Amino acid sequence: MGILQYAPQALKNLFLPPVTTSYPFEPATYPEGSRGHVEIDIDNCISCGMCTRACPSNALSVDKMKGTWTINRFDCVACGFCVEKCPKKCLSMVIGYETPNNTKSEAVYQKSPEVLEREAKQRAEIAAKAAAAAKAKAEAAAKAKANSESETEAKA
Repeated sequence: MGILQYAPQALKNLFLPPVTTSYPFEPATYPEGSRGHVEIDIDNCISCGMCTRACPSNALSVDKMKGTWTINRFDCVACGFCVEKCPKKCLSMVIGYETPNNTKSEAVYQKSPEVLEREAKQRAEIAAKAAAAAKAKAEAAAKAKANSESETEAKA
């Protein structure tokens, strides 16, 4: 009796066009509201790490010195918290999915050499300014100490 229940639908399906898409031959269309995947404009990234702290699944990592941003696509739940927390707005959610791969790997994005060189120069300038400020502060402290010692000697 159970097979006869589905017989009319089965016969109707024989004469209707297929409901599936011909994906390899035509581009896939994604439904409204699909999240997609996270993309980054790595050269605008300041490597602050706000995205890594916001990620609930710990799928992201940032290495400021190497200038890399890494995402484990298998761990990412595409929630978009990292996109919301990025202060430079270099992260975005892109509709669609990454091309499938036969190995489980992380996607690593590397800053361009020009950007890395510019950031290294900026760090060196900041370090030089900090060293000069520390030296000036030490000289001022030594001078103040010498002045106070000379004043105490003059009183005695």
